[in-house]
Amino acid sequence: MQRRSIMKGAMATGVATPLVLAGCSVEEEPGDAAAEGVDFGLAKGEGEIKIGYINWDEAVVATELWRQALTASGYTVTAQEFTEVGPLFEGLSSGDLDVFLDGWLPITHQTYMATYGDRLEQLGAWNENAALTVAVPAYVDVESLADLNANADLFGGRIVGIEASAGLTEAVQNSTIPTYGITDLTLETSSTTAMLTELDSAIAAEEPIVVTLWQPHWAYAKYDVKNLADPEMTLGEAETINTLARSGFSEEFKDVAEALGTFAMSDEQLADLENTVFSEHGGDVQAGVTAWLGKNEFSALVA
Repeated sequence: MQRRSIMKGAMATGVATPLVLAGCSVEEEPGDAAAEGVDFGLAKGEGEIKIGYINWDEAVVATELWRQALTASGYTVTAQEFTEVGPLFEGLSSGDLDVFLDGWLPITHQTYMATYGDRLEQLGAWNENAALTVAVPAYVDVESLADLNANADLFGGRIVGIEASAGLTEAVQNSTIPTYGITDLTLETSSTTAMLTELDSAIAAEEPIVVTLWQPHWAYAKYDVKNLADPEMTLGEAETINTLARSGFSEEFKDVAEALGTFAMSDEQLADLENTVFSEHGGDVQAGVTAWLGKNEFSALVA
């Protein structure tokens, strides 16, 4: 499941735009204007903190939330986008990055944790109801993954996926497809943004489409889509979204690590934040997060 210039020019469809310019990172010095007027309640500190993220909506908003909070507390924060999960985990394990806010456990990122986990710190889970899904528009008369192969022609023989390195992609390719004998549809990978663009276009034209998706995600509020039943549980049960850090981070940034460890967002809070950013502010991530913080107390998220 995956998804990120500061931060204007989102597509009219509501598809997320990157938090930072592709291939670049954005560094903010203490006193960043975006954080002014918000009481974050964090202890003051100093030093540089590098946050890595993939262009997944929950990672985009959580990264910007913490970028603003840490900047206001005196830290210099660099947010760096990665197009693939593997290099991000490599950067985290080598110490080139400090924090990643979107580790899905125990299933989605299990391969990366098996490889790099002994060089990482698990600071805490901040959402406990994450789920991988395969979805279709509600008007499509298909209800189960077990029915996909028989309806291959309806979908043009393709499942529209996200990034090739995503845990969701791995689960669909290696578990869902063989378990249900899906031989007449091909899982096509590209990017989360591309998948959402195709989903938006198909729904606007009321055409059939099947996509890999995940919850929580703003697409469930914007579109009338349904998850295909997974009676064999090939995509697993609900997972947790975790904050991961490089080895030694808790010792060097004790107060920050403790705050990240108590950080928590409910499904409703996360959906409201994503809706504020991607719908109400058209994908302007900085402005959307700032607006949301103006109506919600950050301190309540790290109680």
